[in-house]
Amino acid sequence: MTKDADEGSMKGKTVVITGGNSGIGKETAIGLASRGARVIITSRDPSRGGAALAEICERSGSAEVEVVALDLASLANVRACTDELHRRCSQIDVLVNNAGLILGERAESEEGIEMTLAVNHFGPMALTLRLIDLLAASEGGRIVNVSSDAHRMARAFDFDDLHSRQRYRSMKAYSQSKLANILFTRELAPRVDGLGITVNALHPGFVRSGFARDGDLGGFFGLVFAVSTRIAAISAEAGARTSIYLASSPEVASTTGEYFARCRSRRPNGAARDSAAGRRLWELSEELIGESLAPAKAP
Repeated sequence: MTKDADEGSMKGKTVVITGGNSGIGKETAIGLASRGARVIITSRDPSRGGAALAEICERSGSAEVEVVALDLASLANVRACTDELHRRCSQIDVLVNNAGLILGERAESEEGIEMTLAVNHFGPMALTLRLIDLLAASEGGRIVNVSSDAHRMARAFDFDDLHSRQRYRSMKAYSQSKLANILFTRELAPRVDGLGITVNALHPGFVRSGFARDGDLGGFFGLVFAVSTRIAAISAEAGARTSIYLASSPEVASTTGEYFARCRSRRPNGAARDSAAGRRLWELSEELIGESLAPAKAP
């Protein structure tokens, strides 16, 4: 039986959710605001952010909902967002790294990073590291990274063609980014354990949401994705259950470094459990984003 994601009062807690203006991010925001949390969503588009803010308040019955601008494709914008969050918050109890994308054609961020990895891995890592102090100020800070079972398509992380310059395939880039989410989670967990922070990753399921609907995918693959979504996908509300569970349930208050699906711990593939690859990606990422965190102390 699936565990009840409704467990856990969030009264007095501050939650930040990236990409909270649509899909499972918005449903996660509604669920946590309904439980009493002060919720801050991020949105790249101000108009969408404002519309989502009104809907979250109405559906949750909470007035403690805010929106902050964030474009994960820009490391400068990530820094501006975290500066704003430091102005607004004395602590953050939960950070949900939810925002993500998949692109039909290759693109690069303003820093020259392949766009899928920029938005799905490097941007969230920079955001997380810059908010560690606010999470450490909480009594039991939690980081929730939305990954995907798409990581199982990657047999190993491709360091040789990190930016997909030799050949670009949308699903390969996406699966690599979702693999990076789990490698990041497993590498981060011991580094923040001494700060009282837990970090876990999750697969939300195949969700019927706004994901990949803005012209990001075209051609035959885009058509297959659209048809499959209509036929087989679950609702965004159902897809948000594991995020809500990891953010609020007392059952996982001390669980860290794990991968979840349907509110239960699952074993990711071998590539996601490759500690050497995790360390290599961490070091490469620190250098690329210009942010760092002290390694875990030896026991």
